Amino acid sequence: MSPTSHFFRAARPAFRARQFFRPKQSRFQSTTAGTEGQSWAKRMWESPVGLKTVHFWAPIMKWALVLAGVSDFARPAEKLSLTQNGALTATGLIWTRWCLIIKPKNYLLAAVNFFLGIVGIVQVTRIGLYHQSQKKALATNPVEEAKDAVKSA
Repeated sequence: MSPTSHFFRAARPAFRARQFFRPKQSRFQSTTAGTEGQSWAKRMWESPVGLKTVHFWAPIMKWALVLAGVSDFARPAEKLSLTQNGALTATGLIWTRWCLIIKPKNYLLAAVNFFLGIVGIVQVTRIGLYHQSQKKALATNPVEEAKDAVKSA
């Protein structure tokens, strides 16, 4: 016999020892019939971020703010409020971060706050560009007025 067969034959009892195998466990078997999978409505109702929690309704209601901000894109920049849009921007950005820290994480609320921040940034930028153009217009107006006064004299 080859030396390897002697080695395996000698090692066989060691590998058959109980320490190398898990003890047999009996499986749990229920006598009741298997339960059906829960419906979508039942899962949403009982979920920690389901239909009866603020984690669901806060994002739904907050989309109204985002839609109002988007509808303000059609308004002229001189009619927009810098403080209001600055507050919406800060709210959106701060609460986006908060939604990713809390347990359970609320990705729906984080998404709506992110878009609220983006809409606010766009509006604040529009207001800033409008004010900057007004300052340039005021700076060039006295020169134009002086030229007109010289020409008419």
